[in-house]
Amino acid sequence: VELKADVEMGGTDQRFNLLMGRELQKEEGQRPQTVIMMPLLEGLDGVQKMSKSLNNYIGITEPANEMFGKVMSISDELMWRYFELLSFRPLEQVEDFKQQVANGENPRNIKVLLAKEIIARFHDEEAADKAEQDFIQRFQKNAIPDDIKEVEVTVGDDGIAIGNALKEAGLVSSTSDAMRMIKQSAVKRDGEKITDTKLMCTKEDSGVYQVGKRKFAKIIFV
Repeated sequence: VELKADVEMGGTDQRFNLLMGRELQKEEGQRPQTVIMMPLLEGLDGVQKMSKSLNNYIGITEPANEMFGKVMSISDELMWRYFELLSFRPLEQVEDFKQQVANGENPRNIKVLLAKEIIARFHDEEAADKAEQDFIQRFQKNAIPDDIKEVEVTVGDDGIAIGNALKEAGLVSSTSDAMRMIKQSAVKRDGEKITDTKLMCTKEDSGVYQVGKRKFAKIIFV
């Protein structure tokens, strides 16, 4: 009413507020605004809308490597939603990607294209290429499997001890086993060795955890 708005844009979760604005304008003798509602983008968890408070977001000012890793962490199914809402590629090309996957193409290769497109938009092409190479060096050459399991682990206000986290994720048989593996430099998070046996994990520490050469899990701290 104050702005005498002609058009108001918002997410589909704001439908009530947007439409109520039209009613208020009618009462003030104004022409009701046009409402444009946009679909919500699910966060990295694939369930709730992307939100910084839920820590399931990709920040547009984040380093290229972080952006690349986060895009690559989304599920193959959610990838198509991101293509639809974030990519500037024609939908016909996205449909072609889907057909390629149906014919046997590894979804990871298509996801790389999405990650590089997003990084190039907020950084540049060079940063996108470098992020891809860094990802290959850190993950693919360390033989992280494609069918890695995903586990949710609940953290308290003070976090959760790394030993307990690894145990709950099924990567070790006991917390003492976890301590032993950490001391042997056999525990990694996103390719980086964890050396602190007293580490407290928080929601920000979600990632791919590796114990030894063959045990992997994507741990989502909630």
